[in-house]
Amino acid sequence: MIGVLRTTWPLFLGLMFLMLGNGLQGTLLGIRGAEEGFTTGQMSVVMSAYFVGFLFASRMAPAMIRRVGHVRVFAALGSFISAALILFPTLTDPIAWTLLRVVIGFCFCGVYITVESWLNDASSNETRGRAMSLYLIVQMVGIIAAQALLNLPDPSGFLLFIIPSVLVSIAFAPILLTANPAPVFADAKRMRLAEIYRTSPLGCVSVFLLGGIFSALFGMASVFGTEAGLTVGEISIFVAIIYTGGLLCQYPIGWASDRMDRRTLILGLSAFGAVASLAVLPFVGQFGALLVVGFVIGGVANPLYSLAIAYTNDYLAPEDMASASAGLLLLNGIGAIGGPLLVGWLMAATGPGGFFAFMGGLLALMAAYSAWRMTRRPAGAKTGAFVAVVPSVSPATVAAAAIEASVRDRAEPGDEAVAKG
Repeated sequence: MIGVLRTTWPLFLGLMFLMLGNGLQGTLLGIRGAEEGFTTGQMSVVMSAYFVGFLFASRMAPAMIRRVGHVRVFAALGSFISAALILFPTLTDPIAWTLLRVVIGFCFCGVYITVESWLNDASSNETRGRAMSLYLIVQMVGIIAAQALLNLPDPSGFLLFIIPSVLVSIAFAPILLTANPAPVFADAKRMRLAEIYRTSPLGCVSVFLLGGIFSALFGMASVFGTEAGLTVGEISIFVAIIYTGGLLCQYPIGWASDRMDRRTLILGLSAFGAVASLAVLPFVGQFGALLVVGFVIGGVANPLYSLAIAYTNDYLAPEDMASASAGLLLLNGIGAIGGPLLVGWLMAATGPGGFFAFMGGLLALMAAYSAWRMTRRPAGAKTGAFVAVVPSVSPATVAAAAIEASVRDRAEPGDEAVAKG
């Protein structure tokens, strides 16, 4: 790990500041929107807009990078993020916030793609797996740490918007001042969605449903906390515990995934998450119960995404993984747009409990579909190891990590024997 950091520490330092800024603004808007008198429905549209921008950038950012280069795209998008964050407290209108969230989603996606290109280029075949793991850890730790900043006093109403703007601005300094040259960007060829679905129906459906779950967690957790009457301090802890669950559970579940039928694990995790989500409905007013279920949902949802990617890759040749990853992330992005809108509608209709009812419903649907798919296809042989990833990474990064794991798995016959035993 030290060897990885020796050459890539500017990327990881910049990424940490980026995630502090993004994690803070995502939670802050849910709290501030209620103070400004926005309805739950209006906030659901605002939060959904981030994923609209993210989806567009996943298609457009690669062309921008090829045309003008990493450095210019990086600097331009970072400037737009800083400007948009400052504008939120001055333009307290739902339409203005929606447009600003589209801009922020677009820019953050482009920034992630740029960072990942540098990281992939700076890593060797021997260090890429460790670099991807560290990338995930830095992302999650940054979001978790950002929640503590919500508790800073903000008498003017501007400080908590200025802080993420400053953090994002600082994030670009170590990256742009690094002596390592920017890599040549290589975009992935895309597979048709119908072809990916034929390859792995369960992988496609799971990734789509998880898009709705992730976007609701990322965009609406603070809105739920406000509706449930939690204090700012309690909301920050609740959001942090969701990401803590995702961080701590990725690797134990990944270890199990390489040693059993992935479909069984997908079925078990989604069913467990569904039961926990629905069981907490009578206890929405109890903060301790919310923390337990928040940890469970975070600990289930994040590994499930990695499991769905790994299961799909089991049916792909290494040279097709990049193409399939692009299609899977498109499906995830489409699902993500609808997540905040649906959970906002449920919360408006049924109260704050609609947040957990939405999670439980989608996880139950995933469990049911997993069980049905297990009757339609026998268990296949694993062609690669579990790779911890999150929906915010680009197709190239998902593919690079999956290919590296596939190569490593074939190169270690002892481990493969353990997995099949």
